Amino acid sequence: MEAGTPCSGNDVLERNLVLVERVGLSRGLPPEAISVMLDYAMSLRMGGVMCVRVLKFLIPATVVPQEAVVRAVSWLCVGKIAISTQVLFLRWVLTVFDMIDSKDHLRAIYGFIFSFVTEESLSPYICHLLYLLTRRESVRPFRVRKLLDLQTKMGRQPFLLLLLSLYKVFYPELVTLALPSRMRSGFKNHNSTWKVALSAVQKRNNGQVSSDISLTLGLKDKTNSRKRKFHHLELPSLSSSIQSNSSSRSRKVFPLEQLHSFPQLLDNLHCIELPSQMGSLLGSSLALCYLDYVQDDSAFLRLNFWLGHALHEEFLFCSGDGGSGSSSEALHFLNRLLSTQHFLQEGFSSTEGFLYKFLNVWDGSLLRPQILGLLSDIPVVPSSCISQLLFEPLMQLFFTSTLFFKCSVIDCLNSMLLKWLTWHSVYALEDGLDISLNSHTPMNMTLSGFMDSVMELVRFVGRLATVGLQLEGCHSLLLSFILDFYETVCDMFLKYGLPLVVMPPVGVFYPALFATDPVSVDRLGYIMYRYKKNLTSAKCQQQETKQAFHISRQTYQEFNHYLLFMVSCLWNSKMFLPGMAIEVDQELLALSKVPEPWTSFDLIHHPAFLGCALDFHHKCWPERKDIDLNSIKAGKQWDWYPEFLFSQGFQGLQQFVQSSINRRSAAGINGQRGSQPTNR
Repeated sequence: MEAGTPCSGNDVLERNLVLVERVGLSRGLPPEAISVMLDYAMSLRMGGVMCVRVLKFLIPATVVPQEAVVRAVSWLCVGKIAISTQVLFLRWVLTVFDMIDSKDHLRAIYGFIFSFVTEESLSPYICHLLYLLTRRESVRPFRVRKLLDLQTKMGRQPFLLLLLSLYKVFYPELVTLALPSRMRSGFKNHNSTWKVALSAVQKRNNGQVSSDISLTLGLKDKTNSRKRKFHHLELPSLSSSIQSNSSSRSRKVFPLEQLHSFPQLLDNLHCIELPSQMGSLLGSSLALCYLDYVQDDSAFLRLNFWLGHALHEEFLFCSGDGGSGSSSEALHFLNRLLSTQHFLQEGFSSTEGFLYKFLNVWDGSLLRPQILGLLSDIPVVPSSCISQLLFEPLMQLFFTSTLFFKCSVIDCLNSMLLKWLTWHSVYALEDGLDISLNSHTPMNMTLSGFMDSVMELVRFVGRLATVGLQLEGCHSLLLSFILDFYETVCDMFLKYGLPLVVMPPVGVFYPALFATDPVSVDRLGYIMYRYKKNLTSAKCQQQETKQAFHISRQTYQEFNHYLLFMVSCLWNSKMFLPGMAIEVDQELLALSKVPEPWTSFDLIHHPAFLGCALDFHHKCWPERKDIDLNSIKAGKQWDWYPEFLFSQGFQGLQQFVQSSINRRSAAGINGQRGSQPTNR
């Protein structure tokens, strides 16, 4: 249609527009029609009113040709289009962004698009579009300065801060402005004008175009329930919205939905383009492989934004009558998120920020395995804020919870420590340390700062373990999880290369030593054996390299104190005697009428090994009817008895005895039956 054709009273024009409008809103327009109608509208051949009308029914059936969008953007520089119409056009581009068949030419005019950022009415939409198009080569110093000037003029607008944060990911030295680590809101959805029509077209086309916008545009069946639905937690099907047409083949773009095998991924590694909203990637291991390979910082930033929005909306900002903890959608979403983090072997910063807030309102039962699993994936927290963010809310839940929850928390913190130490051992550098589990939002921390955080975590678990054992009566199940944790702690130097040794508190050591099950005592023996190996190695290395280690003299004193008491108790039968760590008044011992109380916790009379001692006594003297366990200490039986214990599978006890006890001299001294031991 030629320019200047009157539109008022033009029945032919009206009839044709009604036809195109009906097709667009019902079945969607093919790519060729999108190109013609978009150019027709943006050229203002029939005026601004007709342009707005066309943009509102411009619903694509399959894809949007990139060239059509580029030509439409060029019409913005003419200066004839009203600001409100320009806003509507930009909203349309953002809505159908996933459906644009390629983005290379749009990125080629990045600077032209950036020039509109100074227009206050267009700035939110331009920043959003730039955010989706930005690559490392797009960031320039003059653009950073322009955004900083706008931030000074317009204030700390979320859309400006988000674009600056993306620039800072690529070039931190260019963006010196302090940006908030977590932003509640940023780019808004602009799809309200096309929401219903897009959903109807996608449903009619039976998923031929399944773009990520279906996450927010999907229509929900109305029910009588007024409760909040988990509509943010639905993972969209993986699709690049690119069809197998000549345009896509000429650009060598491989659709994500056609990726079915790893060889396909290798063959098309440089032809895949990620969607603008990254939620669909959580459902495909191949797509996650590609995401991990390309190491696209902007992609991870967008994925974090999507995850943060979904988690906050559904678990933090929902009303009191919101979704149930048993919701299959919430369970599936968190399990998928856990699986993704385990696949990538790193957590997401948005998950971390969500957990710090969620712990303050969590009841400890809602989706407990999933929440604790996510908690174990968080990166190292600086020691200055770890107490407020992590310890205080966990402590309140721990002390008022069941035994099973206490065990789950200890296991979660053990897994967290293991991941911290593993990443330290892999990524430790000579001058610094990048210990963030999310390598795309790194938090640089010195070795000293990392060690402070680890020490705070170990001491916190020590406090939890001490009080927890008191509350639960030294339950063997809880003690088992606590010993799991200290099996990790005792090997931090040799196994993970961290020059730090932290001994367990007395509230853990003594309950483990006096436990009634032999497994706990055996594991304590292994832990003490590993502590000795680590401390000995650290001292030798310190003397050889002359380096200042963070292992204090007090740590050596604590270990020697525990070692002396354990040897005296289990081997030398010197329990409850003056000068020992645990002293009991002799008159009180006499009132107990326990014969030879100083032998009550040696390897023969210890409640954990009493069954083994009886079995050994029966093997040595099968004909004897009376049982005298002290006879095991006489002669060769005392040499045989430890070997008998070791043959029962107590390897931790064996390593402890072999490394810490001179059995020949001890056997000679303990040979006197029934005599009270003297100090040696």
